[in-house]
Amino acid sequence: MVKYATLNPISQSGLSKLPETYKLTENVDESDIILVRSAVMHDMEFSDNLKAIARAGAGVNNIPLDKAADKGIVVFNTPGANANGVKELVIGGLMLAARDVIGGVEWVKANASDANIGKAMEKAKKNFAGHEIAGKKLGVIGLGAIGVLVANAANSLGMEVIGCDPYLSVSNALHLSRSVKIVKTREEIFSECDYITVHVPLLDDTKKMINKETIAQMKDGVVILNYARDLLVDDDAMEEALNSGKVAKYLTDIPNAKTANMKNVIATPHLGASTEEAEDNCASMAADELVDFIENGNITNSVNYPAVDVGKLKVGARICICHKNIPNMLTQFTSYFAETGVNIETMVNKSRGEYAYSVLDVATTVTDKAVEKIKAINGVLKVRVITK
Repeated sequence: MVKYATLNPISQSGLSKLPETYKLTENVDESDIILVRSAVMHDMEFSDNLKAIARAGAGVNNIPLDKAADKGIVVFNTPGANANGVKELVIGGLMLAARDVIGGVEWVKANASDANIGKAMEKAKKNFAGHEIAGKKLGVIGLGAIGVLVANAANSLGMEVIGCDPYLSVSNALHLSRSVKIVKTREEIFSECDYITVHVPLLDDTKKMINKETIAQMKDGVVILNYARDLLVDDDAMEEALNSGKVAKYLTDIPNAKTANMKNVIATPHLGASTEEAEDNCASMAADELVDFIENGNITNSVNYPAVDVGKLKVGARICICHKNIPNMLTQFTSYFAETGVNIETMVNKSRGEYAYSVLDVATTVTDKAVEKIKAINGVLKVRVITK
């Protein structure tokens, strides 16, 4: 029996994908796997029972990745599962920036008791006039699962779309509309576009990428959309640009105490993935990843261990080893089995930074003594045996 814990409410459509032999436990310390959304795990102590954590979403800043990796705990996320929900909110943001819909709605509320509101609004509506987005240039920085959808949708709405992503994958490139122009540098987007939307992870290279210097390169009256990470934007520089009119509007789905109080900011409370469909998709993907890992030892969409796919077990037993990425590990694994006369049918080893993952299929059963022997090898973090 596999025990699982949930640190946040998880969509039932995802939990229903777990086999009947997987049982929910309230005791996190006895769980084999954990499903989580936004709960902060940095202060948690991980038990030796824990084998994997799945984040039902893309961001994993609430999970201590290195701490988990050091205990041989594989952390998964669900990239792309909420992409459509975020895309639709971004497109909504484009509309709100172009047309003063919010101002118009507030005017109607304020004048709801006016018996002559029909006549009054004909005079008032000029105060909320905007422009159309068709024909305007949109720059999309980051062409991952979300960025590609945003670019394609904006293109379908008649915008001229320019994209930039030095790490554009073959898969995402194939899904990108041929009408989207790809440029090599962000600077080309900064200087050309009427609207700029960012869809990149928070890295040293992207932290505060929207700053005083890059804003200075932009068109006067540019609109900036940030539905990714708040630290991609320098708040002080943005406030100055909004006050001067250099930036006409700043739209964000991750407001903080400063941006929430700045003028010409349209902020939403992290609604990007807050749709029933996105939550279902994320939970279902997380469940699939966990089951494939527990049942087969495969790793898909991990953020702290390498991707490994060895299919389903066809022989006697599969030994899954999380270990440090240091020399002589494979030699020690194979030497032990050679000494005991066990033939290794299949062996796969992949690494990611400081950590590695090895899978060995053997035709015989694996004894507890063999497991303890492998565990004792310096650099081994966790050993798990899967049988047919």
